[in-house]
Amino acid sequence: MKLYRLRDHGSLDHLAMEEASPPPVGADEVLVRIRAASLNARDLMIAMGPSPYGPRPGLIPLSDGAGEVIACGASVTGLAPGARVVIPFRPGWIDGPFDPAAIATDLGGAVDGVLAEQVAVPARAVVPLPDGMSFEQAATLPCAGVTAWAALDRGAALGAEHCVLVMGTGGVSLFALQIARAKRCRVIATTSSEAKARRLRDLGIDDVIDYRAHPEWDARVRELTGGRGVDRIVEVGGAGTLPRSMAALAPEGEIALVGLLDDPASLVSPLPLMRTMGSIRGISVGSRADLVGLIGCAAAHFAPVIDRIFDFGEARKAFAYLASRRHFGKVVIRV
Repeated sequence: MKLYRLRDHGSLDHLAMEEASPPPVGADEVLVRIRAASLNARDLMIAMGPSPYGPRPGLIPLSDGAGEVIACGASVTGLAPGARVVIPFRPGWIDGPFDPAAIATDLGGAVDGVLAEQVAVPARAVVPLPDGMSFEQAATLPCAGVTAWAALDRGAALGAEHCVLVMGTGGVSLFALQIARAKRCRVIATTSSEAKARRLRDLGIDDVIDYRAHPEWDARVRELTGGRGVDRIVEVGGAGTLPRSMAALAPEGEIALVGLLDDPASLVSPLPLMRTMGSIRGISVGSRADLVGLIGCAAAHFAPVIDRIFDFGEARKAFAYLASRRHFGKVVIRV
């Protein structure tokens, strides 16, 4: 079979296709023929550095993959060859509260990922796909999609009486927009151009704020909400945007802190949060149960936004395209 390995960090030139024997299948595992995989910003960090996992030459990259079961271990029940499945980002977190020890199972980082024709994974982790969902669509969900789901479905319940703010047009933000709309929330988005604003409106967004035209976008949020602010913010910026997020929060609202794209060492005053009695909840992707919930929501309400699909032999081009930031939606590799 064919697979890709990162022979070193620091350059996409180190991403190389290799021939290898199919992985052995444990008694409680299934062998999945990967049909599609998708990329996340995390994958660029792992390839180019710095990576939270540290250098690991020889790593098979990517966390997000979907395909069909082609073999089952001796102890596996409830699955059979031919089953269409998607693999969770963190196979060790099945359900319940977050256990930091499960980070040791993160695909494409702590352990080998899915940029391969075949992978062996614990049978209890994989999630069956609904008939109407393609492998390409399913492959977009495990990291960015589940992160957005955890940001909006965990914590206080959201509904038609609530307002959600999403930032930009990255994978997490677009999924958060679609999930919030499925929950019948009002959605406000920030973006950097009128072209992106038009595409956001095409997805059904209620209000779009161009943060270049309105650098004090928190004031614009309050203007749009009659001074109240928003109930949930999917915060993907970090220290650079967090002060404005706190200022835009409604009383007892919540910031779901997803990203730290800016300097995490920057000092941020908690005073605005004290004034609203708001809270900040850290997000670390989610569990298999979260992926199941997201799949049900997507199947009923929306299709993931896919920008471009590359062939398996074009993996380097897919990484480079993601790095260019020209995409609107997910970048997928068909395996």
